[in-house]
Amino acid sequence: MKIERFIAGPVDANNYLVWDEQSKDAVLIDCSDYREDILNRISEEHLNIKYILLTHGHFDHILGLNEMNDILKAKVGVSRSDAILLDSVAQMCAYFGLPAASSQKYDFFADENTEDLRIGNIKIKVLNTPGHTEGGLSYLIDNCVFTGDTLFKGSYGRVDLPGGNFKTIKNSLENVLFELPEETKVYPGHGDFSNIEFEKKYNDINI
Repeated sequence: MKIERFIAGPVDANNYLVWDEQSKDAVLIDCSDYREDILNRISEEHLNIKYILLTHGHFDHILGLNEMNDILKAKVGVSRSDAILLDSVAQMCAYFGLPAASSQKYDFFADENTEDLRIGNIKIKVLNTPGHTEGGLSYLIDNCVFTGDTLFKGSYGRVDLPGGNFKTIKNSLENVLFELPEETKVYPGHGDFSNIEFEKKYNDINI
């Protein structure tokens, strides 16, 4: 399995291109902006993008979705609870003083269709990790977990926006993500990489 990170969008979000080297099946996790470098990498590696999977519905992780998928023709997954955020992205952009954006399209609820999500023979496990938003998801692929804005290196996502809840995000960390094997690599929605062992010891949620 190969993973490449692309930092994109108005708030420097991490977008991850993940693929199975044998089948060339791939997934794009979050889609913050239209990026030629991502498309070029897909072309260079002859990848088949099966899915675009969203960790949550905030504008800074979805603004490239429609434009990128006009080319990629992938199936877009989001949680049922966060789907409304794709429809109302213009309001959130206005809240942060950004130009209005159109509603972003999706195909299925990732938190309800988890059995057949695979790239090649590699299973994608969907973890429900709300708290930053009502429908935050993380994706476990092999020994790597893509946590969006639920878990950052040494910290966690803000809970002061609509749908945020400290008690809920604390539960997502302590009872979902921190239950993964300690060697699991953490690929967050912003910032540097980490691992579960480090986060169990040093994350701010423990203070």
